Amino acid sequence: MPGLMLLDTASLYFRAFYGVPESVTSPDGRPVNAVRGLIDMIATLVRSGSPTELVACMDADWRPAFRVAAVPSYKAHRVAEGDQEDVPDALAPQVPIIEETLDALGIARIGVAGYEADDIIGTCTARAKGPVDIVTGDRDLFQLVDDARQIRVLYTARGIRNLQVVDEAAVTAKYGIPGRTYADFATLRGDPSDGLPGVPGVGDKSAAALINRFGDLPAMLAALDAGQTEGFPAGARTKLSAARDYLRVAPAVVKVAHDAPLPDIDLTLPAEPRDKRALVALADRHGLDGPLNRLLDALAKTTA
Repeated sequence: MPGLMLLDTASLYFRAFYGVPESVTSPDGRPVNAVRGLIDMIATLVRSGSPTELVACMDADWRPAFRVAAVPSYKAHRVAEGDQEDVPDALAPQVPIIEETLDALGIARIGVAGYEADDIIGTCTARAKGPVDIVTGDRDLFQLVDDARQIRVLYTARGIRNLQVVDEAAVTAKYGIPGRTYADFATLRGDPSDGLPGVPGVGDKSAAALINRFGDLPAMLAALDAGQTEGFPAGARTKLSAARDYLRVAPAVVKVAHDAPLPDIDLTLPAEPRDKRALVALADRHGLDGPLNRLLDALAKTTA
């Protein structure tokens, strides 16, 4: 499905870091497993997906202030010293190399102060005129699937060579909810990996039943505030009432932004490197000849 491909870059380089041994090093002995793994992932995605546009979406702010203000527990368990994200020591120095390599290749790289990569993806998706493939290992982005606009998630849980295509039907089959209601569903059931508590006592089945009964979270909350009892599973109304303050603010945390102030840059898949000299220097310094040659070959063939 040629069109726009959006990479949840941190999701991919974390996967590469844990999937490629740390014994993969540069000529001077520094780990480059995440760098090499990510480059090979992009080459595979370009070959298999044949996108016309590609964006590496970045976390300029991994824990935005507006989300923490709404739900202070948001990602709090991942905070390291200095309010920085807890990143493995061997991975952190590889991120600047990844950024330099993407820039030398000419692959669009977008990060916006105060926003996460998810928000860049949400905004790019909202602006897209044609089909969109979102490559991620994060279920939060299931909220963006839209069959009418040909927006789908290529989910990496089983690996880059065995991507799960997630569309509205896949969301319905997995969670028993309408395909575009994942964000409301996730708000109700919570997500411990992001420090989002959800409504205590409301799990997947109860959350799905509520979504199916009321259609969406605003309609459910309106019924709750109106004192309606019909349609609420046994005990659910009491649990929801107790969590009313959380439910008032949580949607702003769970839902990705669609209006991040993106820079005006060319998203076109590059046929050749933007800066060949810089790319050669990076390849020599970090021992990236093999994966870069594979990616350059994939770019050339896809754009031919």
